[in-house]
Amino acid sequence: MTHYLEFEKPLAEIEGKAEELRALARANEEMNVEKEAAGLDKKAGDLLKDLYKDLSAWRKCQVARHPDRPHCKAYIETLFTDYMPLAGDRNFADDHAVMGGLARFNDQPVVVIGQEKGNDTKSRIERNFGMARPEGYRKATRLMDLADRFGLPVIALVDTPGAYPGKGAEERGQSEAIARATERSLQLKVPMISVVIGEGGSGGAVAFASANKIAMLEHSIYSVISPEGCASILWKDAEKMREAAEALRLTAQDLLKLGVIDQIIPEPLGGAQRDHEATIAAVGKAISAMLNPLIKKKPDALLKQRRKKFLDMGTKGLAA
Repeated sequence: MTHYLEFEKPLAEIEGKAEELRALARANEEMNVEKEAAGLDKKAGDLLKDLYKDLSAWRKCQVARHPDRPHCKAYIETLFTDYMPLAGDRNFADDHAVMGGLARFNDQPVVVIGQEKGNDTKSRIERNFGMARPEGYRKATRLMDLADRFGLPVIALVDTPGAYPGKGAEERGQSEAIARATERSLQLKVPMISVVIGEGGSGGAVAFASANKIAMLEHSIYSVISPEGCASILWKDAEKMREAAEALRLTAQDLLKLGVIDQIIPEPLGGAQRDHEATIAAVGKAISAMLNPLIKKKPDALLKQRRKKFLDMGTKGLAA
């Protein structure tokens, strides 16, 4: 069943009518409704183009959070071969919100790490909706240590509303674990590429996105806080999330201008949720284009480039 966002309700009505007509035709073979259904399909297509022509920052937040978007697990299963998952942080437990392990990307041995939200009620609860606890970040740090030791590039897939803010997570050192993962990312002597495939929320995302190259899907978001959280702090009113989303400059387009990211990966019309295969293929192509030049660089050059990148962040597009 297709899940429609709030601003897509007019589209849902048209596509629903087209499907109703086709269902009637299937029930009664004598009926010929293809002409009418095709007319509705065209109308729906035109409306879809219009809706996605110039999305506001808040609508991009809605698309980035769409439950039907492809998540980390789908990317790993499609783009990587010989995937060997590693579990646990060798300290407390295994965090299922973080996936990672050894794999091959275009036959190149790599370490892949990502945040997985789950795609149904059971898996979302198991994955804690993509919100990692300290053991998740320590698992990521362990994987980055392994990558550095064996000279393997690191590919990170970012999709989290933020690190888990629960009492247990705080007791086990959530902030320290995030800081250690971020520090390890910046110290890697191997190439690191990060792709924001949905939400990039706060320090929970930064720990996976302190990379040589950072890309974002066209309708993904990356920010220091959620629009709702920002609105609650600034205006004491979470309903002002639309204004907050604009002020945060959290869209891929804004972040490219600011120099926070390096590339925007186009999504199919209507968002990644409408064509998983095309979206995943586009991400794979972008990773390959970013990774190939980095593999040829020496460790010192990679460290220098990464350091310069983060020191320069925010200096572009400030007058815009």
